[in-house]
Amino acid sequence: MRKSFLIAILLGLSAGGASAHQPLPPQPQDDSNPRVVNVSIHDPSKASRRIALGLNKATVVQLDADARDVLVSNPEIVDAVVRTPRRIFLLAMKTGQTNAFFFDGAGHQILSLDIRVEKDTGDLGSMIHANIPGSNIKVSGLNDNIVLTGNVASAQDSTRAQDLAARFAGDPAKVVNMLSIAGGEQVMLKVRVAEMDRNIAKQFGVNMAEAATVAGVPIVASTGNQFGLVGHALSDASGAQFGATCAQSAIPDYLKQTIISSPALGPSGTLIEKVQPCFSPNNVQGVLQALDQIGLVHILAEPNLTAVSGETARFLAGGEFPVPSGRDNQGNVSVQFKDFGVGLSFTPVVLSPGRISLQISTEVSELSNTGAFTLNTTSTTDPTTGVTTTTPGLTIPALSVRRAQTTVELPSGGSFAIAGLMQHTTKQVLEQFPGIGNMPVLGALFRSRDFQNNETELVVLVSAYLVNPTTEAKLSAPTDGYQLPTDPETILFGHLNAVYKRDLSAQKQAGGGAPVGYIVE
Repeated sequence: MRKSFLIAILLGLSAGGASAHQPLPPQPQDDSNPRVVNVSIHDPSKASRRIALGLNKATVVQLDADARDVLVSNPEIVDAVVRTPRRIFLLAMKTGQTNAFFFDGAGHQILSLDIRVEKDTGDLGSMIHANIPGSNIKVSGLNDNIVLTGNVASAQDSTRAQDLAARFAGDPAKVVNMLSIAGGEQVMLKVRVAEMDRNIAKQFGVNMAEAATVAGVPIVASTGNQFGLVGHALSDASGAQFGATCAQSAIPDYLKQTIISSPALGPSGTLIEKVQPCFSPNNVQGVLQALDQIGLVHILAEPNLTAVSGETARFLAGGEFPVPSGRDNQGNVSVQFKDFGVGLSFTPVVLSPGRISLQISTEVSELSNTGAFTLNTTSTTDPTTGVTTTTPGLTIPALSVRRAQTTVELPSGGSFAIAGLMQHTTKQVLEQFPGIGNMPVLGALFRSRDFQNNETELVVLVSAYLVNPTTEAKLSAPTDGYQLPTDPETILFGHLNAVYKRDLSAQKQAGGGAPVGYIVE
């Protein structure tokens, strides 16, 4: 009884020791594109392995024991050729995944291989590293695709790597670009739209009116030359009249009000309140109209905008105005809103630290009566109810637009004049009495001259800067330091804002102890 119990204890200890020293199951070993796979049956850790084969390439499996059977799960992907019991060739035929098992003469498994067949990207990786120095790009194969991972210095390097991979794969759709650009790069664009528009208009005209009786026959003659460019005088108040005729029909319409407002004295001493044959001895009168008009328009817009490389940013300082888009049977007008003002849209791409590609679209627009469209009042009758609906007319304003759209490349801090315009338009019209108006001196009394001269100079300047974020304390706004004035400052000094001393703790400014801050003059 005691002997059998002791034997049982010894057997238990022997079994426990055996289990304690039993080796763990072998873990698969990963090899990428091996040329030769050496396997020893005395090393259980290499009994199961993972290998990656390049497409249309082969590897040699060297064994230290004879293999009798080789099983490949998918011979279309990998083909096994047994040259000797200890040397087997594996040929990669098609991209994909499969596995292979090797057995000895007793049926025991010698080796298990998990095989992944993909394109060999070693040459592509070497080419990318040689042509894009300073980059950290890893090229991997995924079935029939190429995956690019890592980071590059700029977007241009990323594009170059993708182009090389696309040529290698034969199809750009088989390239997966997962490259990241080292560090976020922001671009600030500064645009200046400067325009000077000068307008000069001159009008000079003389209109004559004459009434006389020759041999008992009344004769009336007059000229009423209108200025041809605009069809009328720029300002009727600029005319002057000399003399008065004795025939009502010889007085132009624009002179009748002048005579009515300045009644003449009749023979009996009464005031004549309406236009009648006058009693002045003059029978010739003339109206001289002369005007010089000079206009100057100065437009300056400076929009600034910041965006991340590769992203589109838009800016608009202005508003929207309604534009009718349709009208229903009831006369109701539907409208759409159009933008106007100072607009900027751009997409920056940082190609390298010294090159920035910009797609820019900028415009300055304002409402204008020139080219405006007017809808007259209309009346519509409903055929069912017979109700008549009257729709009042409206005027749709036009836009005066300065727009530039282009793509340029420039370094950080560089500037370009992307657009420019110099326009000079001269118009001149002469209206005269035929024949008499060509006389050297007296002809000036029978003709009118209308002259217009327009000169426009426009330039659009852009500057790009690579910028980095900063702290809020280093930024300033137009409203910083603004203070409302007190009632005595407004009443006694006419200040719209408070004037204060500079902060002594701040940096020394020009002007010593003079008032600083918001000063409106």
